[in-house]
Amino acid sequence: MKFTKMHGCGNDYIYVNCFEETVSDPSSLAIKLADRHYGIGGDGLILIEPSDKADAYMHMFNLDGSEGNMCGNGIRCVAKYIADHGIVPADKDTVTVDTKSGVKTIELTKEGGKVVSATVDMGIAKLDSELPEKIIVPLGEGGGQDAELLFYGIDIGNPHAVYFLEDNDVLRSTVGSCEDLLHALPLEKIGPAFESHPRFPDKVNSEFIDVVSRNEVNFRVWERGSGETLACGTGASASVAAGFLAGKLDSEVLVHLVGGDLKIRYDEETGHCFMTGPATEVFSGTVDTEKI
Repeated sequence: MKFTKMHGCGNDYIYVNCFEETVSDPSSLAIKLADRHYGIGGDGLILIEPSDKADAYMHMFNLDGSEGNMCGNGIRCVAKYIADHGIVPADKDTVTVDTKSGVKTIELTKEGGKVVSATVDMGIAKLDSELPEKIIVPLGEGGGQDAELLFYGIDIGNPHAVYFLEDNDVLRSTVGSCEDLLHALPLEKIGPAFESHPRFPDKVNSEFIDVVSRNEVNFRVWERGSGETLACGTGASASVAAGFLAGKLDSEVLVHLVGGDLKIRYDEETGHCFMTGPATEVFSGTVDTEKI
């Protein structure tokens, strides 16, 4: 089977062109291929499939094999792939990609005939909580040390719970005395408690935000099904929407993720978020799926 490795801000997936290839058990294949020691390595698997509604369909699977609804970094890479590999005409600067969260429109930025970045209409960011909502999360080892936190629930194709550090100084108890609280948070230990909290029966992506200014934030994320990733496009969009609704942020924000930067614009009139960021092809190859 042929594959292509791509990433957006370090959020890396294995892409398969299903205009040419057939994948019979994508959930199982995602677990095998995404393993960073025994497989190709990545945050999951994305199948680029034909669509009767758009230029292509993005079928994504997380590191644990679960199916995802939408991936902001992934959809930029899908747009780059279908443009660079001739699935859409070479002169096309706007493409559409269907997802479980609906059809998304992507504007392409090209250099030398290749896509280098893209702007995605992420759709409407819907408030899915009180503004804000209280939640009790066990932060200690073995589920102890319950802490009352504040979060903003935003659904933008995927469910998100956004935690602003300025609202949740109790998180400092997980790291002790440390100036850089955001990057000191032990997400590998506390992340699962956020992801699988009973408040979110379908699990949730959790964002931790340090507000630098009204137009700039630092960002970390714990994604359902994948754990901490270097970037999350839907999470960055949800965080800016939450910050705008909470009066913490302006409508245009530069989001510093672990793997790179994204520009997010929240349209107050429509509730849509627009995400701009890079899309990078790393390498292509073939893999014998019977041997992994």
